[in-house]
Amino acid sequence: MLNFPMALALSSFLHSPHRQFLAADDELTASVAEIQVLPSQKASNDSQSAENTGSELALPEDILFHVHTLMPMRDAARAACVSRVFLNSWRCYPRLTLDTETLGIHLDTDEEEEKIESDFVSRVDHIMQNHSGNGLKKVKIRTHPCRNLHPSNVDRCLQIAISPGIEEFELQIYRRRNMEYDFPSSLLTTARGSSIRSFVLTYCAFHSTMTVGCLSSLARVYLRCVHITGDELYCFLSNCPALEQLDLSNCSDMIFLKIPHLLIQLNLLWVQHCHKLQMIEANAPKLRDFNYTGMPIHISLGDSSQVRVIEMHCEHESRMIYFARTKLPSIAPNLQILHLSSCNETINIPMITGKFNCLKYLELEIMLQLSSLSPDFDFHSLVSFLDASHALETFILRVEAPALQHDVVLEYSEADSSRPGCLSGYRHEKLRNMMITGFCSAKSMIELTNHILEKTVSLECLTLDTTRGHDRRLVMIDKCLRMSKEAVMEAEKACLSIRRHIQGRVPSTVNLKVIEPCSTCHTLEKCYDALQYTQFL
Repeated sequence: MLNFPMALALSSFLHSPHRQFLAADDELTASVAEIQVLPSQKASNDSQSAENTGSELALPEDILFHVHTLMPMRDAARAACVSRVFLNSWRCYPRLTLDTETLGIHLDTDEEEEKIESDFVSRVDHIMQNHSGNGLKKVKIRTHPCRNLHPSNVDRCLQIAISPGIEEFELQIYRRRNMEYDFPSSLLTTARGSSIRSFVLTYCAFHSTMTVGCLSSLARVYLRCVHITGDELYCFLSNCPALEQLDLSNCSDMIFLKIPHLLIQLNLLWVQHCHKLQMIEANAPKLRDFNYTGMPIHISLGDSSQVRVIEMHCEHESRMIYFARTKLPSIAPNLQILHLSSCNETINIPMITGKFNCLKYLELEIMLQLSSLSPDFDFHSLVSFLDASHALETFILRVEAPALQHDVVLEYSEADSSRPGCLSGYRHEKLRNMMITGFCSAKSMIELTNHILEKTVSLECLTLDTTRGHDRRLVMIDKCLRMSKEAVMEAEKACLSIRRHIQGRVPSTVNLKVIEPCSTCHTLEKCYDALQYTQFL
């Protein structure tokens, strides 16, 4: 920690005219040249402060080193070119970001690809050859748009980049499809890798994980488009006892994902687009957040799962909502927040006994194609989800669908609304907020809404949005999501169905908001509470 005279000297320096070298390019040499150094070995307690001699500023060497580490990398490199002190400090500069932008390589359309790659390699080599590896804490290497880098060029850089003391490492390889860089896992020895806290790999292979040492500090791992098998990943994770976050994306070689029992600190697990994956087993006692994108597969989160937040998104046609209703009560019995999205969910949700005893927030997103819309699609079957969630406070249903092709508003009647085989006697006492976006004139949609109004005594706000989602509008440009003419016509039918079959059922204690299209951009908001809305009846 700096003592008071040293802190005063640093403050004087940062607020003096000499601070201009932090941002200026042309004035850099003059500014840095005017700084004198007080050698630390000659410094006494009194000499630790800055000395002003005429127009020059003298600072202790350790303060200058500290100032140098606070500069952005490009400014730090420029300062090292004109100052011996900063050159010495550069050899221990803690944060290296090696990409075309930071290296000042202009990606002109007329520039040949070979020339860009040659400049990239030469500048990276120059930087790494002048860095000792000591003091290096954070390294980011991003090779885009260089597609044909020889692996030896990357290996040479990594020999310095992964040094003892490194805390954050990121390697993003940009290569042709038929070329693959194999990350040298042998660099992750205990001596080199024990200090790493964040490890990011993209677009490469990561094999031979048997050579990895104990990465005792590693807390976050992100692998994207990395060729690694389930066995290799398990071996790697077994050397990461402090791991807290694991994020896997497009790792297409994995058939199974098994989390070692020793990962007792793991609290976040994201698995996305791993197309061959068939099984996930994660018996991590502190796991709280689980995010999965793919087809429904076998998932086990442990016998005493403490998972609180789950997001599950479909790929192509799936039964994600059906899967969640039938499987999640046993997979995550302590679940509190659930967000599901599914494509072409045509199977009705069954009334089963499994309960979500702790679920407070439920968001369902259903994306439908025209071919999947049929009289058999039943929004009302979602009642099974609601009646199984006794602690539910917020329910959001989002429907993305082309315009319905039949006028169900005229077909609906009160006599058709009874469903003795589906309705339960449960009354919701905690559900306060409900919103449906993409509200349509489908009979089952009206039935679902009326069921919630009838069975919920605690409801405070009901939002029926006939657009694609006013809450998702592009606020920065005051623009709403586009709707086709057919969708606008369907929204008008939906508004008519609300007036005829829902508005009269809304209690006076419930704030009804109806969002409908208008002529400005087809999806501007018009909200009416229950009293104002009667003028349209």
